[in-house]
Amino acid sequence: MKLNRRQFIKSTAAATAATALQGFPFIRSAAAADTVKVGILHSLTGTVAIAEASVVDAEKLAIEEINAAGGVMGRKIELITEDGASDWPTFAEKARKLLERDKVATIFGCYTSASRKAVLPVMERYKGLLYYPTYYEGLEMSPNIMYTAQEGTQSAIASLDWLYKNRGKTFYLIGSDYIWPRTMNKIANLHLKKIGAKVVGESYYPLGSIEFASEINKIKAAKPDVIWSTVVGGSNVAFYKQMQAAGISSKNQALCAMAVSEEEASGIGAENLEGFMSCMGYFQSVKNPANAKFVKAFKAKYGANRVIGDTMECGYISVYLWKMAAEKAGSFDVPKVVAASSDLAMDAPEGKIKFHGNNHHLWKHARIGTFRKDGQIDMIYESPLIEPNPFPKI
Repeated sequence: MKLNRRQFIKSTAAATAATALQGFPFIRSAAAADTVKVGILHSLTGTVAIAEASVVDAEKLAIEEINAAGGVMGRKIELITEDGASDWPTFAEKARKLLERDKVATIFGCYTSASRKAVLPVMERYKGLLYYPTYYEGLEMSPNIMYTAQEGTQSAIASLDWLYKNRGKTFYLIGSDYIWPRTMNKIANLHLKKIGAKVVGESYYPLGSIEFASEINKIKAAKPDVIWSTVVGGSNVAFYKQMQAAGISSKNQALCAMAVSEEEASGIGAENLEGFMSCMGYFQSVKNPANAKFVKAFKAKYGANRVIGDTMECGYISVYLWKMAAEKAGSFDVPKVVAASSDLAMDAPEGKIKFHGNNHHLWKHARIGTFRKDGQIDMIYESPLIEPNPFPKI
């Protein structure tokens, strides 16, 4: 077809403009617009990876399920995974990369409070949104973080009340030496005094400690009704094995661990944990349809021998809570997603939960269970939903 001069100029200009716009990232094709980018930021290497990498598995499962069901508001989730490498400056650097360069709509990530504290100013500066899946000490609320695990009071007070009523009046507090155990024990000291219990010992050991013999002798001398443990990570392997060697077992001593889930049991040795208690928001053995579906899907993807712990479930629900908030808001914009999260409820694998109206934490159940020979947990107590109180008077 022969073009006149006017038609030729018009078609040439359109072609030139289309070619020029190809170099601009904000001009998106229809195919590109069919996705929404999210980030996962956890330690895949380094000392924390042993616990943190499994949370990535749970988060990826949720993303795959959501994509298989059609995505979020018709968009498939495009995942960008970064390794925090158990190094807090690296966490901050990777968070900035995800927000500034990759333009992710949200990040699911961090594990320790140190990594979260490193990432927090980055999230606030670049106006990002982080879903944080680890039980922690509280004393924080950021407009750019949604907290999907227990803050300190939700697990501490419920466990102490039950233990006081059912296991005894004297408590020995032992923990690792950093912010979470020390804050938990501040809460414990105040609450135990309030209810009339007595603390007969309190000690802290650096992360990674493997020598507890002298402490175990102190515990035996103090003869507490209950050992309340906030020992964290690999130190638990030495702690429980050395207690067994010293003759302390669930047959002669009540102990409640605040940082040992089914996931850690295989490393510690189920024979060293049998009969001891754990307090968490979630156990793999929780009975409800949502958890049966979650456990089945996780094992189908990662293997029948894999075990699910509290932080893994919190990572899994984080993805769904973000999806629900975005769809409720009709937007991926952070302020709108945050606003839509207020009072947002979900029938999660752990049971019914909902976000608080204004403090970005979830109403959660506290559960206490005893370890079995196979490392799974028989639940012996479940609280009603507990309102989050991230700023207690301590």
